[in-house]
Amino acid sequence: MIAIVDYGVGNLFSLKSSLAMIGASAIVTGNAEDLRVADKIILPGVGAFEDAANKLRRAGLDAVVIEQAKAGKPLLGICLGMQMLFDRSFEYGEHKGLGLIAGDVIDMRPQIPANLKVPHIGWNALKLTSPVHPLFRHIKEGDCVYFVHSYYAANCEAATIATAEYGADLTAAVAEGNVIGCQFHPEKSGKVGLNILRAFCEQA
Repeated sequence: MIAIVDYGVGNLFSLKSSLAMIGASAIVTGNAEDLRVADKIILPGVGAFEDAANKLRRAGLDAVVIEQAKAGKPLLGICLGMQMLFDRSFEYGEHKGLGLIAGDVIDMRPQIPANLKVPHIGWNALKLTSPVHPLFRHIKEGDCVYFVHSYYAANCEAATIATAEYGADLTAAVAEGNVIGCQFHPEKSGKVGLNILRAFCEQA
């Protein structure tokens, strides 16, 4: 069973529906014990980093997510949920993340041409690292996924498993052992996204 963390932000039910489409059993929950008994955890998120991080902490779920990740349980962060896996974010100040993957979340605007719109919204091709991470076992280089973001993960080259070009090569996905993050939304990325979720569900 997969536990989708409900802390007041994220596309919870579209994500649950996507998992149902691939035959995965999932619950949307804000209960710490549910996270402990689940086989896998997904941490979604949309909006501002500080607000989401504060909501996760007020719900008392930050410590449980860290505890379960450090115990070896597969954890997938999506969009802002991925950004919260890092040490810190510089979105409107400096804010502490979960510290499960080394790196920072920074504004993409200084990194890309001025004529490109921010937030970055739309479909972009994935550039997969070599060797290809198991998360991408069911897709191929150049497959497109759907992004919505203004900030991105940096200083995390060792953990990067995919990038996407938007005026610069931006981090699209990361992994550190059992902890995985996707900057894009697999639940909004059609068959490619479903295949990525399927691969996560197959994680031991």
